[in-house]
Amino acid sequence: MKTITLKIDDSVSDNFLWLLRHFSDNELRILEQADYVDDDTYLRSIEGMAQSIQEAREEPIVNAKPFEQLDW
Repeated sequence: MKTITLKIDDSVSDNFLWLLRHFSDNELRILEQADYVDDDTYLRSIEGMAQSIQEAREEPIVNAKPFEQLDW
């Protein structure tokens, strides 16, 4: 199976979901439904995130770690 992400306009959302519900679970499954929020709005909605980003911006560059030392 393939997974795709779609942004669906509110004006056609109900009709589109109605169509998708006509497929069996073997053919298609709706994994998640959410309202689209741009990255900036999402990050600002997390308590303390904007403050954390601001504090990180104010840190001296000498405190930064080289890319190779980051623990992903």
